[in-house]
Amino acid sequence: MARTRDDIVLGEGVRALGGGTWLFSEPQPGVTGLVDLTGLGWPAVVRTDDALVVAATCTIRDLTRVPAEPDWPAHRLFRLCADSLLASFKIWNVATVGGNIATALPAGAMTSLMSALDATAVIWGPEHTERRIPVAEFVRGVRSTDLRAGEILRAIEVPSAALRSRVAFRRIALSNLGRSGSLVIGRAAGDGSFVVTITAATPRPIQLRFTAAPTAGELEHALDGIDPWYDDPHGAPDWREAVTRLFAEEIREELA
Repeated sequence: MARTRDDIVLGEGVRALGGGTWLFSEPQPGVTGLVDLTGLGWPAVVRTDDALVVAATCTIRDLTRVPAEPDWPAHRLFRLCADSLLASFKIWNVATVGGNIATALPAGAMTSLMSALDATAVIWGPEHTERRIPVAEFVRGVRSTDLRAGEILRAIEVPSAALRSRVAFRRIALSNLGRSGSLVIGRAAGDGSFVVTITAATPRPIQLRFTAAPTAGELEHALDGIDPWYDDPHGAPDWREAVTRLFAEEIREELA
């Protein structure tokens, strides 16, 4: 149980532990020890002048209970993405935001949320080093992140400007309570910029950025550049591409 930052020592075979919903869900060959981060007592959520700082150990339940400011239209994504998890309320009580992102599964709903909001991952390294990287770049592929040896995900910084954006949300799965096959979030910012974030249908988050609301043709051209589309038992690549294109166009029309 880590009590101070100096207790976070991740040697070979040692993994950082948040809620443990992934680590304890199946055998973990090669894991020889765990460093429990929950003993560090990080505040779940801290508000600053320009950001909402979410601790990596913040539970899904606590994130859904963050009260919204009157000018935060994007706040509704917190609950929408939490509901997209293939998990019961009992899992919400222990599963962490950071753990869901660091596991780097294509259908990681917290990855979808934080990527869409242009959040930044705060990473702690050995010898009290610290660096930052966009969450959309932190997840590099299936079970692959930008974490280096000895590093942990400390927090996720959500810019207040992103929370003030208008948003649109679309999701589909092969069954009512199944893992997401495609999850698409559109965000229209106050400066006129337009961002479409695609997850679940691709191995890693994909963001399509426009300086203004795109035309149907501009959006279609941007979607043409996505490769590959993810393939697993929760959806074939051609189906994922088709529904993603449909959702993206619906979102374009809704926000434009």
